[in-house]
Amino acid sequence: MKKIVNAHCHIYPEKIADKAVRGIREFYDLDMSLNGKVDGLLEDGAKVGVTHYLVHSVATTPKQVKSINEFIAESVNKHPDKFIGFGTLHPDSEDLQGDFDYLIELGLKGVKLHPDFQLFAMDEDRAFKIGEIIDKANVPMLVHCGDFRYNYSNPEQIKAFLEKFPNITFIGAHFAGWSIWKEATAKLAGTPNLYVDLSSSLYNLTSTEAVDLIHAYGSEKVLWGTDYPMWDSASEMEYFNKLDLTDKEKSQILFENASRILDID
Repeated sequence: MKKIVNAHCHIYPEKIADKAVRGIREFYDLDMSLNGKVDGLLEDGAKVGVTHYLVHSVATTPKQVKSINEFIAESVNKHPDKFIGFGTLHPDSEDLQGDFDYLIELGLKGVKLHPDFQLFAMDEDRAFKIGEIIDKANVPMLVHCGDFRYNYSNPEQIKAFLEKFPNITFIGAHFAGWSIWKEATAKLAGTPNLYVDLSSSLYNLTSTEAVDLIHAYGSEKVLWGTDYPMWDSASEMEYFNKLDLTDKEKSQILFENASRILDID
C-alpha cells in the first residue's frame, strides 16, 4: 500500500472545535467545510489513503500550552500508528524550558508555532529563546510563514531565524510564505535546513506556479499537507496529482520527506 503523510493538521477537542474553526475561518476569510475534530480528520484522510498525520495546535496564551499539549499527546496515544504530534510553546511563558521538557515527556516529537496568531516576530529575542531550546534538543519545528497583512513571519523574519539556527530542521508552512509565495521563495529557497509544506497554497497557484515553487525548493524538501480543517484531502490530492511532477518527486513529497523528518517507518 502506498503511504501518504498529511504533514499539516490542526485538531481540537470536541468542546471547542466549532469555535476554533470559526475563528480560523474569520481570520483568513475562507470557506471551510471540515470540523477540526479528530474523527473528522481521519474520515477526510481516508478518502485519499492518508496513512500518517502530523497533528498539532497553537497556544494563543501561555496558560493554554499545557492543556493543548496534553490533548495532542492524548490524541496521539489513541492513534499511535497514524498520528505524530508536535507540541506548542508560547513566547511569553514564564517557563519555556519547562513547557518544552513537558511536551517531550508527553512523547511529542517537535514544536509548532504560529507567529501571526501568537503575536511575535521570528526575528526577535522571544523567538530566539524558543530557537535556542529547540536547537539544543535537536527536534524539528513547523512554523506558519507569511501573511501580506502582518510582519511577524514574513521572509525577512524567517531568514533571520534560519541564519541564527542553521542546524534546526525547520518546516516553513505554505511554501514558507502564505500569500507572498514568490517573494518567500526568492529569499528562502536553497536554505540548507529549510523544508516547506505546500498546504493552503495550491488553491491560489496555477499548476505551473506550484511546480516552479516545488522545483525552486527541491522536491526533496517539500511535504504534502492540507492544513486541516482548512482544505479537504480529496480536492488537494486531485490538484496535486495533476502537477507535472515525476513519480519520484510525488513519492518524495507525499511520504519520503516527511518520513525522514518525523522518523516514520
